[in-house]
Amino acid sequence: MSLVIRDLSKTYPNGTRALHEVSLEIPAGMFGLLGPNGAGKSTLMRILATLQDPDTGSARLGDIDVLHDKEHVRRTLGYLPQSFGFHPKVRAERLLEHFAILKGIGEPGVRRDVVDALLRQTNLWDVRTQKLGTFSGGMRQRFGVAVALLANPKLIIVDEPTAGLDPAERVRFLNLLSEIGQDSVVILSTHIVEDVEELCSRMAIIDRGEILLEAEPLRAIDELRGRIWRRTVSKMELPALEAELTVISTKLLAGRTIVHVHSESQPGPEFEPVTPGLEDVYFSVMGGHHGRRAAPAVSGGGAA
Repeated sequence: MSLVIRDLSKTYPNGTRALHEVSLEIPAGMFGLLGPNGAGKSTLMRILATLQDPDTGSARLGDIDVLHDKEHVRRTLGYLPQSFGFHPKVRAERLLEHFAILKGIGEPGVRRDVVDALLRQTNLWDVRTQKLGTFSGGMRQRFGVAVALLANPKLIIVDEPTAGLDPAERVRFLNLLSEIGQDSVVILSTHIVEDVEELCSRMAIIDRGEILLEAEPLRAIDELRGRIWRRTVSKMELPALEAELTVISTKLLAGRTIVHVHSESQPGPEFEPVTPGLEDVYFSVMGGHHGRRAAPAVSGGGAA
């Protein structure tokens, strides 16, 4: 099953253009949607989650018309929004069982087995009797994943899931995400490059409502080999360097500034070649220096 999006556009009443002719083909597995805050990621996720309508365009999940068969989509959807609220005084296992009932898991024995399995899968079994109000941010996110996984969804959407998590909780959460969705379409919407680099075999970069790149991360990185150069400079040198060369990123290290430059050849003797990473791809694309799009390597049905 794959998710095929064609020419989705959305402009809000105040004139903000959130999406402009967005087209994507997303196979089963983990797909990263990467872009800065305000790029249109959440608007696209809400449309796919049937929470709002686009102005134009289409989206199909296998044989399901996402925009016109919303009840069907909701039966096979797992959605973890960027922010969500749970009653702080309800125990985790009780609330998950309540959501299981809402998902149509009516037989008590089956429901109990499903709830127990999800609490174990999300590493919440030992705290299942605790109230949600006592959970850390990472624990709440993992509980949100448990809710999203009820009823074996074929489309799973997670919107900015690691924002605000401490490093240890982020690692636990990413490890959990890596275990799900082998036979489902899983969309990870984030502005954090490392999340996509660690998890996703396919990705797209979006900015100002437009898709700038759709590619396999490793292939996109390979296309930059031999084009990224590094130099350490002082803060005073940086403005002149930015005026002369294509500086795609800067980073502080021990009080010095490390610049990454996009260039087809060595821009000067002080520069050394860099093995590129996905962060270099991201900043090159955002600066318009990586080509407009990469042709999708996966087409058609994906995994059933």
